[in-house]
Amino acid sequence: MNLKDILAISGEGTLFKFIAQGKNAVIVENLETGRRFSAGAQARVSALDEISIFTTGEDMPLGKVMDLLWEKENGGEVISHRLPDPELKDYFAGVLPDYDRDRVYTSDIKKVLHWYNILHGLGMLVKEEESQADDAEAAGTGKEPEAEVKNPEGKKAGRKKSDDKDEAGKAKGKGAAAGKKSTADAGGPSDDAASGQPAEETPAEPEKES
Repeated sequence: MNLKDILAISGEGTLFKFIAQGKNAVIVENLETGRRFSAGAQARVSALDEISIFTTGEDMPLGKVMDLLWEKENGGEVISHRLPDPELKDYFAGVLPDYDRDRVYTSDIKKVLHWYNILHGLGMLVKEEESQADDAEAAGTGKEPEAEVKNPEGKKAGRKKSDDKDEAGKAKGKGAAAGKKSTADAGGPSDDAASGQPAEETPAEPEKES
């Protein structure tokens, strides 16, 4: 089960959702009532996704234990945590046969069963695989719309063609201007001659007598 951001506070008979981290306190929300408050540094706050159950082998994360409870009850509620201790121990042994009887107390079993039923009643028991699939789908919807990235090369090519046409026109204009300038500098026909208009003749000055 995905138990991220779900908290237990010592002395409280319910579970809480992590909201924010304050300077000297944690802002939490009661899952059953929706009331928010600050849990000070003196409060014993435990994150459910960091809790493990002792076994004779490797410790089992609480989320995995809840998966086993879910499978045993076919997605239904588990037995009440208020039943006599022997019944609770027998039930838990049927779910996790190798749990460490010396280090897992009846009070621990009661908490696990109580927490499970709270989350079940709130519809918050979500398998880890389903949670990851939902996250992947949400990440997929965050991609850019297809219309914006459709055929990007074609768009670039279209812009480039237009740009090349403009550059060719500019180059042609610059070439013509350069031709006129070089002709004028070389003492060739004036602009009027180049445009087909006859050039005006300048009369020669008479020579001065010495």
